[in-house]
Amino acid sequence: MGGLILMRPWWLLALLPLAALTLWTLRHNGDAGGWQRVMPPRMLRAMIALGALGGRQPLWQRSLTPAAMLALILGLTGPALPRRDAPVLTQTDAVVIAMDLSPSVAAGPGLKQAQFAAAGLLQGLAGRPVGLILYGGEAYTVAAPTLDLSTLETQIAVLDADTMPNPGSRVADALGQAGKMLEQPRRADLVIISDGGGVDRQAEAEANRLADAGVRISALRISDVAPDAPVPPSDALERLARGEGKVLPADQMARMAGSLDRTGAAMRDPVLRALQYRDLGPVLAAFALFPLLIMLRRQK
Repeated sequence: MGGLILMRPWWLLALLPLAALTLWTLRHNGDAGGWQRVMPPRMLRAMIALGALGGRQPLWQRSLTPAAMLALILGLTGPALPRRDAPVLTQTDAVVIAMDLSPSVAAGPGLKQAQFAAAGLLQGLAGRPVGLILYGGEAYTVAAPTLDLSTLETQIAVLDADTMPNPGSRVADALGQAGKMLEQPRRADLVIISDGGGVDRQAEAEANRLADAGVRISALRISDVAPDAPVPPSDALERLARGEGKVLPADQMARMAGSLDRTGAAMRDPVLRALQYRDLGPVLAAFALFPLLIMLRRQK
């Protein structure tokens, strides 16, 4: 899963006035709460000696108010972690990975390259629902778009040359499976991990159909093919790219994940966003109670 995010990062701007207030408090908090400015020195010393007035507050006491405000501000920023049990209520921003397990890939060094590319791509897509399709002579849906990316990582790690029952490279079938998976694909992405084998007119027609439905198609090219396997045309994957999708080498999966971000893609229904992330803000804001309780206790 992904790391910590801030659901309301604009609250970080409040740290600037807090820093100024803290600096002013630490520098200008006078002795005896300011009474030294209106009392004669002898009277002030006498009042302090009698216990009627206190002297200059220790640093830790003067830091209580800024500490409480800091905890509240950090809590309001909404630090959150993705939830493993979050329901996927929409296909908005879903990403489908279609892995080529044809003999030219699975029976050679390209398999490890494909697994490494898929695993790296998953790490870069944390926070977006991801689905997985495997294809060879036929295409099979392994997982519908899910936020539990650790499960997909496990499934990708155990792939081998015997995973697919039928030899061949039917990328058109994989595109068709992606179309069924993304019936309402608002801003969805399809990433093909392949050496480019099996790209024909039917695959290009399926790519056009997905693009018309709003799916952007990109690809990661596997450079190592199995011994004695035919070398696919160098422009095969470029013929499938749609919607400003890129075709990159398989080892540039991090760059691919970055290119999949869309302007406005993170604008989701607030209710859905709350379901997808576990908000730690209330817990963090609760730490403000500790300095506040100490301040109240001192006033008794």
